[in-house]
Amino acid sequence: MATIKKILCAVDFSDHSPVVADYAATLANTMGGEIICLYVAPSLDQYVGFHVPPSSIENFVGEIVTGADTTMENFINENFEGVPVSGKVVTGYAAEEIINIADSEKVDMIIMGTHGRTGIDRILFGSVAEKIVKSATCPVLTVRPE
Repeated sequence: MATIKKILCAVDFSDHSPVVADYAATLANTMGGEIICLYVAPSLDQYVGFHVPPSSIENFVGEIVTGADTTMENFINENFEGVPVSGKVVTGYAAEEIINIADSEKVDMIIMGTHGRTGIDRILFGSVAEKIVKSATCPVLTVRPE
């Protein structure tokens, strides 16, 4: 029987994130597991080549992370009552960071939402969920918006 003791719950703080959190909390409660709730703030490194001072970009990213830390704390309090959970906010490219943290934390499962984009939106924006499903070394549960 598969054991799922450590779950990485990747969220983007959209309206769909509480649904993803509910799946993670239900599974953690059922299996007696713990959750790492992860938010990846976008990296703005690609904008350093533009005529924007690097210090401005660093300040902006710092403000995003500070705001995300507060949002994460509130999100955990609202969505993971009675479940062992820790919150983590990092910056970078979402798929890459989710895979790195899943590996470094040796999680048993990743649970995340998918936007269900199709057509030109999918071509332009790609699919973080698809990249994770293809690259993860553990099972991945994706939850589509309702």
